[in-house]
Amino acid sequence: MAMLTDEMLLDSYQMAIELKLECDFIALLLAEIHKRKLEMNTAVVLH
Repeated sequence: MAMLTDEMLLDSYQMAIELKLECDFIALLLAEIHKRKLEMNTAVVLH
């Protein structure tokens, strides 16, 4: 995950939610977002 920029990570997370990808994959992205202490749009998190 270190190869993804913060912006790419957040975009990937949002797209994964929109495409309803596997929950495990979304959880992996979310864990990395938390690890990096990134701020997200609340609307994206609620989906």
